[in-house]
Amino acid sequence: MKIRATTVLAVRKNGKVVMAGDGQVSLGDTVMKHKATKVRYMYKDQLLVGFAGAAADAFNLFERLEGKLETYNGNLTRAAVELAKDWRTDKILRRLEALLLAVDGEHMFIISGTGDVIEPDEAVAAIGAGGPYAVAAARALVAHSDLDSGAIARESMKIAASICLYTNEHLTLYELEA
Repeated sequence: MKIRATTVLAVRKNGKVVMAGDGQVSLGDTVMKHKATKVRYMYKDQLLVGFAGAAADAFNLFERLEGKLETYNGNLTRAAVELAKDWRTDKILRRLEALLLAVDGEHMFIISGTGDVIEPDEAVAAIGAGGPYAVAAARALVAHSDLDSGAIARESMKIAASICLYTNEHLTLYELEA
């Protein structure tokens, strides 16, 4: 059985970026936890990072990303690329099963163990089982509503929770000024 710790969404609009993570952790078809925290501030509260996948693996990656951010003075682009290189080439790291979503005032990246560092074309990104639902809802709300980034993130996560078995409505939501 796989532990699923899912659905993290980032939305940038009108100079503010918000990252929201749901609280559900599932083992197979059983909900193990309702209020997990999958999003946190990093590097002097200048970045937001969230994870989806195996929680222990993600915490290992959080620590490594934090180290890279210290090494590169908070440069998210450089830290993300260096983490992805390590993740792909290191025998132990290569086995970690998680995705990271990282944002700062300018950039938004999805970082994977296959060496991918993806910056989405739009100001919205999501990871995890409910990610496709959350990102679709957020894109529609960004384009067709006057809601701010926080309201868009909340509504999008609510929509994802109504569709995805591995997503709930217990949200952790953090905001950065761009």
